[in-house]
Amino acid sequence: MKKAAAFCTVLLVSLGLSFAQQITRFGVVDTARVYQAYFRNSAPVRNYESKKAEFQNEINKRTEEIQNLKNQKVDYQKSSNTAQVNRLDAEITRKTDALTEYTNAKNVELESLKRNLQNSDSFYKKLYSTLEKVAENEGLSAVLSLQQANGILWYSPSVDITDSVIKELGN
Repeated sequence: MKKAAAFCTVLLVSLGLSFAQQITRFGVVDTARVYQAYFRNSAPVRNYESKKAEFQNEINKRTEEIQNLKNQKVDYQKSSNTAQVNRLDAEITRKTDALTEYTNAKNVELESLKRNLQNSDSFYKKLYSTLEKVAENEGLSAVLSLQQANGILWYSPSVDITDSVIKELGN
């Protein structure tokens, strides 16, 4: 009888341990941080930043030209040279309008590039395959996004796989 009771106890403990090992493990990932880390060094982001700097340099150059014309206009106003003042007024207006048009067009172009970066299907395909790989390597059953935090009330930093995902995406 004692042997049967001991056997049942060992069996129950073994079953309990096997069920305990099947507990679902979750991980969390900060997809915004992954996105920033991934794209910081990517060619599309460097292209965006390069164009942004190029456009800003052109805007600065044109703004400086307009300011120089305004300074010349002040000098002509002091010397009462009405013809030159009128000529410079027209040129300042023309260049200011051109600058406004240029700025608006380039802002639209930059916004389009930025939107394309943020909606990159290739990035999300790579992200999801990387998440799958990291989750499987770490024995996770599910990964939750911190950007959808309304469902996550608390999590332990030990389940945050963001750094692993960033590292894996970099390979």
